[in-house]
Amino acid sequence: MPTPCQRPDFSANAPLQGAGMPQERLAQIAARLTFVDLKQRYAAAAAGVPGSRGDWLRVQVRQTEELSDLWLLRGAVFSALRELDSDRASLARLDLYSALASVFPDDEALMPVLS
Repeated sequence: MPTPCQRPDFSANAPLQGAGMPQERLAQIAARLTFVDLKQRYAAAAAGVPGSRGDWLRVQVRQTEELSDLWLLRGAVFSALRELDSDRASLARLDLYSALASVFPDDEALMPVLS
């Protein structure tokens, strides 16, 4: 907060001075909700993976902070789920695939993860 004799810096390079315009704040909230929903789906999928691989996946999911972090984990999660021969793993793969497809609708990089 500037002191009374300082003028605030409104230049383009100034740090953000609050939440910004209402639509910017709503966009930030929507992005955060999307991230949290996807992270919960990853966590649910990783919960079904047994052993040290499952432990590793759960730690990795917990440590994610951005959508891009989850995107980078997709191969490891889908690979682990593909190796499990259960209906639960198949449903987790489909749920995660559908969530990723809704967040990244134009990305063809998702196609190999299902096969």
